[in-house]
Amino acid sequence: MNPTVLVFLVLYFVVVLSIGFWAMRRGAGGDLENYLLGGRRIGPVVTALTLQSTSMSGFMFLGAGALGYVEGYWGLWYAAGDIGGGVVNMSVIGRRMRKLSKLTGSLTPIEYLEKRYPSAAIRLIAGGLTVFLLGSYVLAQFIAGGKGMALVTGLPYSVALLIAVGIILLYTYLGGYLAVAYTDFFQSLVMITGVLWILIAALVEVGGLSAANRAIAALEPSLVSVWGRDLGYQGQWGIALGAVLIFSVGYMGWPHVVTRHMAMESPSTARKAGGYATVWNLLFVPAPYIVGVLAILILPEIGDPELAIFEVARKLLPAAVTGVIMAAIMAAIMSTADSLLLQTGSIAARDLYERFIDPNASERRMVWVSRLMVLAIGAIGYLVALFQPPTVFQVVIFVTSVLGSAFLPAYVCAVWWRKANSPGALASIVAGASAAFLWQFLDLEGASGLHPMVAGLLASTTAMVVVSLATQKRHPVPQAILDLMAESANLGTAAVEPR
Repeated sequence: MNPTVLVFLVLYFVVVLSIGFWAMRRGAGGDLENYLLGGRRIGPVVTALTLQSTSMSGFMFLGAGALGYVEGYWGLWYAAGDIGGGVVNMSVIGRRMRKLSKLTGSLTPIEYLEKRYPSAAIRLIAGGLTVFLLGSYVLAQFIAGGKGMALVTGLPYSVALLIAVGIILLYTYLGGYLAVAYTDFFQSLVMITGVLWILIAALVEVGGLSAANRAIAALEPSLVSVWGRDLGYQGQWGIALGAVLIFSVGYMGWPHVVTRHMAMESPSTARKAGGYATVWNLLFVPAPYIVGVLAILILPEIGDPELAIFEVARKLLPAAVTGVIMAAIMAAIMSTADSLLLQTGSIAARDLYERFIDPNASERRMVWVSRLMVLAIGAIGYLVALFQPPTVFQVVIFVTSVLGSAFLPAYVCAVWWRKANSPGALASIVAGASAAFLWQFLDLEGASGLHPMVAGLLASTTAMVVVSLATQKRHPVPQAILDLMAESANLGTAAVEPR
C-alpha cells in the first residue's frame, strides 16, 4: 500500500474518533435524550448533511457504481429521486415530526409511533421489524467497508473488515447521536470532495461526456439509454417509478433517517436544512452513477463491478488524491453504518428491552443497554459479513424497499391525517412490509411490471386508509392526540416541552 494513501486514511480515522471523544466529553452519554438525540440541539447545516450522508451509505460508492457499470444510465432513475429526497422529507414531515415528538416526549422513531398510535402491538411489531431490517442494512455497510479497506490496504478481507467495524463501533459507542451527527457532517464534506474529484478525473480520461457516450454506444447502444442493458426496462414505468420513489419519498419511512427530524434544535430548522440538503444532493448524487458508466471504458475487464469506483480512483489519481478518495468512500460507508448501529441499538434497548422487559430501568441503565446492543449488533454483523452474503446493492434495495413500504404512511399520516388510528397504522405496517418482502422474495417485479417499493406503498397506503376509516367508531383517535396534532401544526420557532 502506498504510504501517502495510508497517511490520509489514518488522519481521517483520527478525526472521526476525536469527534467521538469530544461528544462524550460534552455529556452525550449522560442521559438518554442526549445519547439518543444529541439533546435536540442540532442546527440546520449539520441536520442536512447528517440526513444525506446517512441516507447515501456505501451503496453510492459500490452499488451505484456497479449499477452504472452493468446497466448504464438506467441508474439515473434512482439518482433522480435521490436528489429531491432531502427537501421532500423535511417539507412533508420534518417540522411537524420535530414538534410532535417533543410534545409527546418520544426519544426514538418507534416510541413516537406508539405515542401517536397508542398500541403495544405497534411498538412490538415495528420495533422488531426495524431491528431486523436495520441489522441487515448494517451488514451491507460492513461488507462495503471491508471490501474497500481490503482493496486500499492490501490486507486480508477479514482483517480489513475488523478495522472498519472496530472504528465505527468505537466512536458510536462513545458519543451517541452527537458523535454520529458531527462525524456525518465531516464525512459528508469528505464524500463530496472525493466523488467530484474522481468524476473530473474520469471525464478527463475519456475525453468528456459526449465522447464517452459515443464510445459506449459503439460497444452497446442500450447502455446510453435510460432503460438498461439490452433495453431490459424499456416501457416498464412501474419499475422506473419505484426506482424514483425509493430514495425520494422512501426516506420518510426509514427510522434511522427520520430520527434526524426529532433531533433538530427547533421545527424551523427543517426549512433551511431542506435547502442545504438539496444543494449537496445536486453536487453529489449523480456522480457515482456516472463514474460507474465511464468505468465501462476505463476498466473494461473489471472482475467485480462493485469495485468500479475504487479501481477507477486507483488507476487515474496520484497517491495523495487517492488517499482523499479512499477516505471519501470510507466516509460514505461509515456515515450510514454509525447511524444504523445507534438506531438499532436504541430501538432494541428503549422500544423492546425497556418497554417489555424492564419498564423501571433508569436512564443511565438505558444508555448502557443501548451501548451494549451497539456492540452486540456490531459483533454479529462482523461475523456474518465475513461470509459476504448478497451484493451491497441487493441488500440495500431490499431493506430500503421494505422499510419505506412499512413505515412511510404511518409517519406521514401521524402529522397530517387526524383519522389515522392504531388499527390502521398496524395494518399499514404489516401490509407494506409483507408486500415489499414478497415482491422481492417471489421475484414478482418482472411479471407484474411493478417495483417492490410501488407494490409495498400501494398495500400500506390502502391498508392505512381502509382500516382507519372502517374502525373509526371502535377505535377513534384519542382527543389528547388530536390536540397535540393541532399544536404541532402551529409551527412556531419556540422550543416546546413534553407534557
